[in-house]
Amino acid sequence: MSVQASRVRCSVAQTANFLAAGEDCKASQAPCRFGWREWGRPVLRFGGLTLAALSLVNFLLPALRAAQGKTPPFEPGERLTYDVTWSVFQAGAVSATLQEGGQAAKDDYIVVTTAQSQGFVSLLFNVRNEFRSFFDSHTLCSQRISKKIDEGRRHKETEIVFDSQRLRAILDERDLAKPQDPPKHAENEIPHCVEDVVTAFYYLRRQDFQIGKPLHLPVNDGSKTYDVTLEVQAHETLQTPLGTRSAIRVEPKVFSGLFKRRGRMLVWFSDDDQRLPLRIKFIIAVGPITATLKSVTRVAEKSLPEAPSGAATK
Repeated sequence: MSVQASRVRCSVAQTANFLAAGEDCKASQAPCRFGWREWGRPVLRFGGLTLAALSLVNFLLPALRAAQGKTPPFEPGERLTYDVTWSVFQAGAVSATLQEGGQAAKDDYIVVTTAQSQGFVSLLFNVRNEFRSFFDSHTLCSQRISKKIDEGRRHKETEIVFDSQRLRAILDERDLAKPQDPPKHAENEIPHCVEDVVTAFYYLRRQDFQIGKPLHLPVNDGSKTYDVTLEVQAHETLQTPLGTRSAIRVEPKVFSGLFKRRGRMLVWFSDDDQRLPLRIKFIIAVGPITATLKSVTRVAEKSLPEAPSGAATK
């Protein structure tokens, strides 16, 4: 394989992993310049996609909106579907489906995020990932997140439980490609309420954005809690598959923190009661990666994908 072809393959692998929320490139000894863990979270987790301050207003916000007669920004049965592009290439598809937690946890929500590579990227590096995030429907605090990673030769199952009583994040991970290796277990401190990289987007959809007024949100993905600052930057008009939409541009400061490399993340939320994440864009060294909201539909409970084999159940 030529040097140029090798570089293209490596860049595609990095990008596909970035979209598919992979782990550490060093662990797999992949000849890539950028760390898998550092690039591998926001877009395809969508779910691309997670950020705000803890205060009494956040806990009262659903009741306040109901009193004002406003429609909730999201309800169980909502499915968001995204097209993902890397530069000019079709790179993948993402969907996020919100459901109730069931009779045993009627006050909980579950959001199932699936990500699959497509087109040119899929030819060189196949990705098929699934995340399940459980969170409180009132406070929107994350309770746990499970991840099934299937990308190239990498096959992992990870679960992170956020114990609000002990104030600990508890991570358990199995490398399915190396069944002889012992499972990984780790714990770290968290505040009473924390978000994962998926639930953060739903948390933000209940916020009252004000241009020039930053928001803060604790986000944990198993190793450390980061206080993510969000700049609420501007009102803009977007041309989207859903039509021309008024939007609010937000920039989460996730690089040099949650992600170690250089780059920028921009999110455009619809300027209405739904606060739909219309577009999520990462500006990084391997090229811009953009997730664009293609459709918003409602699905029945039976449409929720089955839990991955080996994943813990609530």
